[in-house]
Amino acid sequence: MTPHFSRSGTGRTGLVTLICGALAAGGLTAAGVATLAPGEASASSHREAPLISGTPQYDNTDLYAFVSPDKPDTTTIVANWIPFEDPAGGPNFYTFADDAQYDLHIDNNGDAQGELVFRYTFKTHTKNGNTFLYNTGPVTSLDDPDLNVTQTYDIDLIRLKNEHVMSKTKLADDVPVAPSNVGKASMPDYGKLRSQAVYKTAGGATTFAGQADDPFFLDLRVFDLLYGGNLSEVGRDTLKGYNVNSIALQVPNELIRESGHQPIVGIWSTTQRRNAQGYYTQVSRLGNPLVNEVVNPQKDKDKFNASQPWYDGQFLKNVTNPELPKLIEGIYKIKAPAEPRNDLVDVFLKGVKGLNQPPNVKASEQLRLNTSIKPAMHPKRLGVLDGDNAGFPNGRRLTDDVIDEALQVVEGELVGSKNDLGDAVDKNDKKFESYFPYVAQPTAGSRGPLAKGTTAGTDVRSQLGDALQPAGSSGGSDNTMLIAASAASGAAGILLIGAAFAWWRRRMQRAY
Repeated sequence: MTPHFSRSGTGRTGLVTLICGALAAGGLTAAGVATLAPGEASASSHREAPLISGTPQYDNTDLYAFVSPDKPDTTTIVANWIPFEDPAGGPNFYTFADDAQYDLHIDNNGDAQGELVFRYTFKTHTKNGNTFLYNTGPVTSLDDPDLNVTQTYDIDLIRLKNEHVMSKTKLADDVPVAPSNVGKASMPDYGKLRSQAVYKTAGGATTFAGQADDPFFLDLRVFDLLYGGNLSEVGRDTLKGYNVNSIALQVPNELIRESGHQPIVGIWSTTQRRNAQGYYTQVSRLGNPLVNEVVNPQKDKDKFNASQPWYDGQFLKNVTNPELPKLIEGIYKIKAPAEPRNDLVDVFLKGVKGLNQPPNVKASEQLRLNTSIKPAMHPKRLGVLDGDNAGFPNGRRLTDDVIDEALQVVEGELVGSKNDLGDAVDKNDKKFESYFPYVAQPTAGSRGPLAKGTTAGTDVRSQLGDALQPAGSSGGSDNTMLIAASAASGAAGILLIGAAFAWWRRRMQRAY
């Protein structure tokens, strides 16, 4: 029988978000500290550690795992990379790295080691290297010749035992990636492009890779010293309008779990980057949300990004004696729960007994999911805290408000310190899809106001052409085209002069 944490969910007081996520994580098995093997690394989220923050292509921002709401015999895993993608970030829009391995790990017996790895590797293709354009005209399909820069990827399923490769199977080959959403003129029907990027693999899985709206919702201004003690501005979704690069994989439950009698799986994602010698070094790892940002201190962040779940014992103190409750007590006078915080270890490093804790579990930082629990008909944003056992920390759905859940738990919700803390951001700015890949479509690069004198629903270029007609003209198309071409040439000339001047200044200022 699974436990039921009663919670009304009403009357919450939008307080600090404290990204607490704290939670967790830290990974931490009290097991012993082991020497790190060379070439290993892990962990990340939105700019959570010094080294990974400088290489966004390899930075895993968030991980989600849930029993598919429309196909409950499958599990969907969504992993995101490249934080804070500005939709208008051209001309070099956002691609997965060609020199990386993007891995989804499955631990199906609770031993803190992966038994399955789904490995994604990408390749970039450029049709015309003599133009700066991402696309040279309107793109109507993924194989459109006007889509100048494209990506494809392969998926390998690697089976392991005691971290030794037992077999490797190719699940997919040369699957197209959904491109960045440049704008309405470039991609008039982006939904069509996305649907073409959904692919059925061997073994009954479904995959998607491409740009998406960042599904994480929270008020990131918490890092201004917990809002500087002033909560009057809390409640703005800081990630609104930003995109990410998503990998989504929907797999049969029976493929990833140990058996019908042991349906609980642990999931984490990593990125390995190839070095100059051709070897891969892991540079990013992510399980539970927000672990490395607020659980680990500065001295441990990059170290955590160089470890594996079975070495998490070295970070145990960061969880049992967390910094965040002390900060909240100092600033907001909310008493911190007594230490050591074994409740955090039990919930976030082992799973909840009777819900998502596997037998003989070794404590480690993973996102744990009981694949036998059916999706909720009416999901509650506070998940298990509000009696919805299909939600966080039993996996993580796109709609789960992990900030509020994490904050309430780190402040002692499970040890008698009832609270309604939160950041006053309760849902994503965009509605999620009801079918795979579930993430919302990315915000388009062209989203500004209409040009002066134009109206919605009419092609802007034709309206500008009409506006450029000489006074008294009968509307001859030749005159309009001539004036428009002259205006365009003048603008191009100004840009060219400006670019040349900027180049000259840089050249004069360079020290080499």
